[in-house]
Parts: sequence; C-alpha cells; structure tokens
Amino acid sequence: MGVLAMLPEIPPTQLAAALDEVVVGLLAAGEVDQPPVDAFRVAAAIGVLVARDDGQSGRARYVRLGGRPGSRHSGGDAPSILIRSDPRPERRQWAVAHELGEHLAHEVFARLAVDPAEAPPTAREATANYLASRLLLPSHWFAPAGRACDWELRDLKAAFVTASNELIARRMLDFEPAACISIYDHGRLTFRSANRSGRPSPPAPLERECQLAAHQSGRSVTKIGELLRVRAWPIHEPDWKREILRCEAPNPDFDSC
Repeated sequence: MGVLAMLPEIPPTQLAAALDEVVVGLLAAGEVDQPPVDAFRVAAAIGVLVARDDGQSGRARYVRLGGRPGSRHSGGDAPSILIRSDPRPERRQWAVAHELGEHLAHEVFARLAVDPAEAPPTAREATANYLASRLLLPSHWFAPAGRACDWELRDLKAAFVTASNELIARRMLDFEPAACISIYDHGRLTFRSANRSGRPSPPAPLERECQLAAHQSGRSVTKIGELLRVRAWPIHEPDWKREILRCEAPNPDFDSC
C-alpha cells in the first residue's frame, strides 16, 4: 500500500511534486547534474555517514550515532546508514537511497502539511520508497529520456546504471502513455501493474508469446498485433531467468491493459 492509499486526501500531483522537490534539493546538494545518480555521493554531501555492518539482518538501516569530535555532528547524534555487503551494486545503491528516503521523509510530510505523528505508521516507509525511486531515477531526467528512446529498457539502463532493471521498468508506470509492466521469474508471473486505474487484465496471448520467445532465446523480442505492442527484455543470469515485459497499444487512445 502506497502513500496515496493511506493519505487519500492528498492529490497525486501534489504528492509527486513534493517528492520531486525533495529529490531536486538532494541532487543539488550532491552537485549531481546528470545521470547516473550515486546515492553514496549524495549521502556524503548532506552529511549522512554510510558504513558497513554485515551483522545486521536487513539490507540496510538508518540510525543516529554519537557524533565524532571535530565532525559536523560532534555536538549531537550523527545520521548514519548501515548497509550489509552485497555483490550487486544496484542493491547497494537502492539500500542507501531508501535510507536517505527515511532520513528525509519528514520534508515530504512538511510540504504536504501532514503531521507525521498523525500519519499511518507505514506512510513513512512508503514515502521512503517513493523518494528512493525518484532519487535514482529523477523525474526531470527519466521522463525525457524515456520518451526519447520510446521506453527502451536497455537504453534506460545504460543511462541510469545505478538503478536496477526492475526499478526502471516499474518507474515507467509513473508516466504516459498507458502501459502495463509484467515481470516473469523462471516463467512464472511475479509482478503485473498498469498505469491506468483498476486492476490490469490477465496477460494476452501475444504477451505470453513474447515472454516465451525471450525466455528461450535470451534476446529481446518485440511483437505487434492489431491492438497491442509487446516488448520483452530477458534479464538472464546463470542460475536465474527473468523477463520484463512492457505492453502498450499502438494507438495511444486505446486502453489495452
């Protein structure tokens, strides 16, 4: 459940604007003027220490440690992010970005005139997720890049290398045109969502054709039918086969998914 479901009085455009404003401020603080965004660099720029803690159960956590003598936080608790080792750089980037979202969630609430004490407990976590997604894939860079390459996943991944393929695919749903994103792991549908209201329809036969072809060939596949255009991108590793699909209508006025 996202922030919108828990705070239904907040218009979606107002929430998006508040999130984007906080992210723009973060990028400015980190002197990041083009993608990709390095969450570690941003954290350092705003005085948040990132340290490794392989003894913790979760991937990362936000804590406040006693300030060190001579540091900018020597008079109080220093905001810190403790992360567990992970061989995937995208996971490490997401972990730091998410905890930065935890650190700055209060700024979003302030822009929305929402008292954090009165918001549901899970609203802060959802806000952190939204901020992390926008930090690694800032709206003012990601949307133009997506339109310029016709939402080609491979091209977007090359430009926004610190974000995972899954995060990029899900973020596509924040922008027009109407589309549906599906993720298959070992041939099983594990995620499906559309950027139009209501529950997306079950996968069409053309989608299954695309997914199966990408699964078997290991190559990107595009199929265009009378009502649908489907693209499937294989994200294959030696012990894992994932396919990400984007389904949309050749005619943008037709609501397909």
